[in-house]
Amino acid sequence: MFVGHGLLAFALVAAVAARYTGRDRALALGLLAGAFATLPDVDMLYAPVGLLWADGGPLALAKGFWGASSVVHRAATHSLVVAVVAAPAFAAVSRAGWPRVVGGCTLGALVAWSGLASGVLGALVVGAFAVGGAGVATLAGRFDVSPRSVLLTALVGLTTHPFGDLFTGTPPRLLYPFEATLLTERIALSPDPTLHLVGAMLVELGTFWLAAVVYLHLTDQRLADYLDPTAALGLPSGGAALAVPAPTLSLSYPFVFTVLGLGVACGVGVGGIDHLRSRDRHRTLAMALTALATVTVAVLVYLAAYLAV
Repeated sequence: MFVGHGLLAFALVAAVAARYTGRDRALALGLLAGAFATLPDVDMLYAPVGLLWADGGPLALAKGFWGASSVVHRAATHSLVVAVVAAPAFAAVSRAGWPRVVGGCTLGALVAWSGLASGVLGALVVGAFAVGGAGVATLAGRFDVSPRSVLLTALVGLTTHPFGDLFTGTPPRLLYPFEATLLTERIALSPDPTLHLVGAMLVELGTFWLAAVVYLHLTDQRLADYLDPTAALGLPSGGAALAVPAPTLSLSYPFVFTVLGLGVACGVGVGGIDHLRSRDRHRTLAMALTALATVTVAVLVYLAAYLAV
């Protein structure tokens, strides 16, 4: 889910920006929006603490990891209130001089505000969020991205992120630090927990495909040129995945690692191990899209087999 937030923001911004500016500029703005869209998950920095007290195998480690993440995850950095304050501050930081000072002071006030609302841990998380966003904005300024563009891409990235989390886990605190709650439960795609998880995976895969299609369109390339027949290996593997326990949000790892492992293997098989270190963009993109196609086929086959059984 972490990557999908950035890809969705990239696709939305790049597709819209292409109507008003050149394709290269649109791609750059899409990448900027994607960077801002991944920023809220900086609150996961605390999650590895959960590994310290986890005792057992991979499932116990995963439980400890996600248990610790719930302490601060999907709170301050996922708030729409924080987003509308942080985005203008990031835009100001992208300019040198007084705007940068004002932006920095605004971000500092945001950190202090979170500290009062959530204690030291909240301040540390929002501090990391502020530093990360300021770094992205400063880099954008050095590449002559206007403050207005930084503002718009930051708003898109930061405000779309929490809605991508509505299918898994606890809904984000959209109005943090205020106590008012917009959503108390996640969106259920199906009352069957397995179908819900598979549906959430397909939504996530859909964001990957959307980003791929937008990128290929803006670079005048064809999807068919990057897909390798090895993606068909997803057909038998999707059925083979029935051998693992039926996946749910609380027990997704065996299934997810099975299909993702297959996708990575097929992707690497297209280019070979040596190409992982190369700068051949065509080959790298072929590896990524073939892996994506393999995983998508496997999930769809699994869904069909699960419904049939």
